[in-house]
Amino acid sequence: MDKKTYNLMEQYMLNCMNDSAHDKDHIYRVLYNALDIAAYEKNVDHDVLITSCLLHDICRKDQIEDPSLCHAEEGSKKAYRFLIDNGFSEDFADKVRHCIKTHRFRKNDPPKSIEAKILFDADKLDVTGAIGIARTLIYKGTISDPLYTLNVDGTVSDGKNDKHPSFFQEYRFKLENIYSRFFTTRGYFLAKKRQKNAQAFYDSILSEVKSTYDNKDKLQIN
Repeated sequence: MDKKTYNLMEQYMLNCMNDSAHDKDHIYRVLYNALDIAAYEKNVDHDVLITSCLLHDICRKDQIEDPSLCHAEEGSKKAYRFLIDNGFSEDFADKVRHCIKTHRFRKNDPPKSIEAKILFDADKLDVTGAIGIARTLIYKGTISDPLYTLNVDGTVSDGKNDKHPSFFQEYRFKLENIYSRFFTTRGYFLAKKRQKNAQAFYDSILSEVKSTYDNKDKLQIN
């Protein structure tokens, strides 16, 4: 990709970023992770991959403002229109659209092209390890979700069977299980290297919170 094209994609991305958990630095980390993974794969169209990485979260703001929207679905359409309007071929725009549409964790629409699989893995890699914990806490704070919830008996829930959102619930529902969901060997390897950091943080904070609540019986109210 030439510098002029890269700058065009980057500037459009920067104009769309408005979420501290999915900010420009997240985009750059995804891009750099993707380039690492791509080095271990064959027949990768780097122009498609770079463009998809830069534009994959351009509709995060739309989803925050309207939770009924899927940022991957909307972003794929927005990226396609942007590319067509800027003179890129329909074939190129369609390949990028597929990558962006299929990058979301909870979608039942798996990536098919190698570029889409790399974007999926690079994006998920940024939800693993310590960085994944930090980003999740930032996002949960943004939408005012609690750190944890309590069971009916007043004890701290570990999040496993929670119906209400919290950081602990997100960890048990998503972060804990993401390590088996990678498409590339390199992506899986990088994720597994980070797994123990996330597990250690969750175990530590759960232990600290539970031990704090053990003191509740010392509260005496007359």
